[in-house]
Amino acid sequence: MPTRILIAKPGLDGHDRGAKVVARALRDAGYEVIYSGLHRTPEQIADLAAAEDVAAVGLSSLSGAHMTLFPRVAELVRAQGRDVVVFGGGIIPEHDEEALMEAGIAAIFTPGTPLHEITAWVDGVFEGE
Repeated sequence: MPTRILIAKPGLDGHDRGAKVVARALRDAGYEVIYSGLHRTPEQIADLAAAEDVAAVGLSSLSGAHMTLFPRVAELVRAQGRDVVVFGGGIIPEHDEEALMEAGIAAIFTPGTPLHEITAWVDGVFEGE
């Protein structure tokens, strides 16, 4: 059974082209991808991650709310007692990356990251599954 990954758009950001491109690249790489749709709360994302029994949650934010939304999703997923990898992407200033990693975000991918780098990172995380 392929590894299941949720790609989610937290907050009020209405731009999802990048999230859909990453979702397609992961699907093409052999992962089962669930897309949350737009305007999801962190609670909705965590609940969907549990309901879909995903191994990873990829978050996308272009609105500047990543410092609030990404850590909250990671916190809620951890509170469920599940071992889920949370990663993110979007317009994220380099100076925010360390704080996001400390908050439980495993990786950050910014605009222009080649898709093969994202899929290779995910492959490395789930190698052997």
